Amino acid sequence: MTCEELLLLRESVDLEVKRAQGRHGGGAVPESIWETYSAMANTSGGVIVLGAGERDDGSLSIVGIDKPAKVLRDLWNTLNNTSKVSRNVLHHRDVEVMECGDQQVITISVPRASRSDRPIYLGENPFSGTYRRHNEGDYRCDEMTVRRMIADATHETRDDFVLEGFDLHDLDANTLSAFRNEFRSTRPGHPWIALDDKDLLEQLGGWKRDRRSELEGVTAAGLLMFGQLRPLLEAFPTYQVDYQQRPDKEDDPDRRWVDRVTTDGTWPGNLYDFYRRVFPRLTSDLRIPFQLKDGHKRVDETRVHEALREALVNTLIHADFLGTTAISILKFPHKFVFRNPGGLRLPLDVVRSGGTSDCRNRNLQKMFQMVGAGEQAGSGIPKILRAWREQEWHRPAWREYMQPDRTHLEMEMHTLLPPESLGALSFRFGKDFEHLNNHVRLAVVIAHTEGSVTNQRLQEITDTHPTDLTRSLRQLVEDGMLVKDGVGRGSSYELPPFDGQPSSFEMDRNDGRTKQPDPENLQAIEETTTAKVETEQPIYPPEVIRVRNSGRVTERSTMEAAILAACNDTFLTASELATILRRSTQTLRATYLPPLVSTGDLLLLHANKRNHPRQAYKARQRQYDSNVD
Repeated sequence: MTCEELLLLRESVDLEVKRAQGRHGGGAVPESIWETYSAMANTSGGVIVLGAGERDDGSLSIVGIDKPAKVLRDLWNTLNNTSKVSRNVLHHRDVEVMECGDQQVITISVPRASRSDRPIYLGENPFSGTYRRHNEGDYRCDEMTVRRMIADATHETRDDFVLEGFDLHDLDANTLSAFRNEFRSTRPGHPWIALDDKDLLEQLGGWKRDRRSELEGVTAAGLLMFGQLRPLLEAFPTYQVDYQQRPDKEDDPDRRWVDRVTTDGTWPGNLYDFYRRVFPRLTSDLRIPFQLKDGHKRVDETRVHEALREALVNTLIHADFLGTTAISILKFPHKFVFRNPGGLRLPLDVVRSGGTSDCRNRNLQKMFQMVGAGEQAGSGIPKILRAWREQEWHRPAWREYMQPDRTHLEMEMHTLLPPESLGALSFRFGKDFEHLNNHVRLAVVIAHTEGSVTNQRLQEITDTHPTDLTRSLRQLVEDGMLVKDGVGRGSSYELPPFDGQPSSFEMDRNDGRTKQPDPENLQAIEETTTAKVETEQPIYPPEVIRVRNSGRVTERSTMEAAILAACNDTFLTASELATILRRSTQTLRATYLPPLVSTGDLLLLHANKRNHPRQAYKARQRQYDSNVD
């Protein structure tokens, strides 16, 4: 790491800076570093910098460490003292003395601790000395969170224990029969097909005899996969599975879903029945053309179908069934969301790369694999990524949340580079935009389509290094294509206000004069770019045309009528509205959109979160008079 890269880290990684000057100013290990060390190791890792401070604007100021050798010696002594810190997860390569001008700083790259090493705690009591990182702060974990960490660390699989008092009567016979039929169809001739229910369950990990305690019965995996609802709730009080198909249009704000499968007592409620009911719903209306095998045989399942099956099964087999949140599958018109209780057991970069698996419920995994649902360890997620990449859709994004622990997978069916956005941005910025390389151009496109872009958002959809992303975002600000809001990891970037004039009227950077293209070239540019902008709506309503062709609009009602007319048939983001109306995004957001939402004239795409980064607006009904010449 270089000093320049260090100064860029503020937005790209979890970074904690400490002046670490000590009592006499020569440098010392601050006591507060250990809570941060525990927190980062128990979360997603991060970087601690000794010898730096933070200015009011969020930037770093280098104060330096005069005696780094002494600080390093004290650091390693404490790390290797198990009465102070439970485990040292650092290698010598993780700690570096760096020259920044005439000052020296110490950088400590704390990795995410492995599942078997967590929790990393201070002192000798994990229940009082365990911390995690959340919103750039260190928080002491509650007892239940620590217990779940210990359970993950000490159990390779969480679903193999015998449930005392439960037996075959607690399983649903129809579910088990359906599984047998699918097993027979998927693996004809397999020797387990001839086994009775108990012996088959034992081979699958659904029945077990504990040789030490001689306790025998249904395992957690057996009950979760095949159980009836009442026994399931007795064994797992917070158990809930929920599938919802959300409506295409929210004309009726009270309509939350159009189809739902949940643990409501009308079906057994176990995981295998949930899978059988939900997967056909997920894929029922996929607009993906079928494929041909050997040039003539139709293959009804595409890689997108395969990816959705992997996502569904992964959600079920990686869930922490002692967690407090439900397994939730959401189907939107252009997106799927898979949510399960429990965090990832591997770092996200390892998960994405494939080849490595650390399943929380390995017997459930084996059961699904025996009926052809779910791939071998480590191959499922690469298949998800490949399917979405082949369609040129947004890269699937995994996110971990805490309090309570849960993992979300979002799979959007939107192209990364929509033609209408490319046209609008080319119209606005001209060759400056068209000459950008791919990941830099993508930052501007995301700001246009989603209203804003962050370093973290770009990390989800590109493989570019985080510091390179920060450098690119800063250059886009300098070039006038983005404006920055916030500091540190809270920084976001938006498109600047737009006056409706294409980039052909840009200022000459050398002498400040306005460059005027000749009228013929200007007309050609306008015809080409306007065609791109108006691909989906070539004819604007009169109210929109009036505003587009006007300079300053003095009548509020005129602007409101134009907004409602533009949003009459579809949801539009503020930036899309700004492009259509040739106005400033900030003006629309600050002056016009909130009152229209308050009066109910505009509906929100994300009604439960008004500040959603991808918020969009749609007119409730046609509120305007189109009798305009």
